[in-house]
Amino acid sequence: MSSARSEHALILADGATVPLVVQRHARARRLRLRFDGLAGEALLTMPARASLRTALDWAGQQTGWVEAQRARAAGRVVLGDGVWLPVQGEPLLIVATGAPGRRIEREGDRLLVGGPADHIGARILRWLATEARAVLTDETRALAGEHGLPLGRVSIGDPRARWGSCSARGDIRYSWRLILAPPHVRLATVAHEVAHLRHMHHGPDFHALVRAISPVDPDVARAWLRREGTGLHRYVG
Repeated sequence: MSSARSEHALILADGATVPLVVQRHARARRLRLRFDGLAGEALLTMPARASLRTALDWAGQQTGWVEAQRARAAGRVVLGDGVWLPVQGEPLLIVATGAPGRRIEREGDRLLVGGPADHIGARILRWLATEARAVLTDETRALAGEHGLPLGRVSIGDPRARWGSCSARGDIRYSWRLILAPPHVRLATVAHEVAHLRHMHHGPDFHALVRAISPVDPDVARAWLRREGTGLHRYVG
């Protein structure tokens, strides 16, 4: 359960002010800072009983990271002919072929997009979401089944601050933008959410299960998302 949010601010080295939203969370075990590139604000989650002053002091030491995330988010990429787009971590060149129909397919390092040139970005976003739903559903079902964990519904969305979430009913929801990231990042996220099917917390038992069932190093994936995750939100239709 989360408590009411409080609003503060971070002052960057160049004098710019970034809104800082702080939220206490009963399940939080440590301080966690994220940057919402769409809203242009930093989000600080803290344990329910932690000191607000300590949390704010810690956040104030992360301004270099916030500045880097802010700069990365500023470079929006509108999807269209001639634009490079990462798919499962591999850069693909979007090529509008003008071919009959609206088929989208990969060919080597190119993403071939048929049909009229108008609304090509929106069509690519829909294609990415469809790919993400299929891949993440298959991987989640396979991992949950392998370890005998009861799984509900798997769905996707486009949340600003989460890569995945698991409900008490066993329903798992992912950000479709994981399909842009390298496979090891996606697989570690799947393991994280599948582990929540047994442990609805982030305690030692949960982290031990993540490490036991993840086919990749979750620390490496977490570091990648912390460093590069904001950039996945740059791509718009």
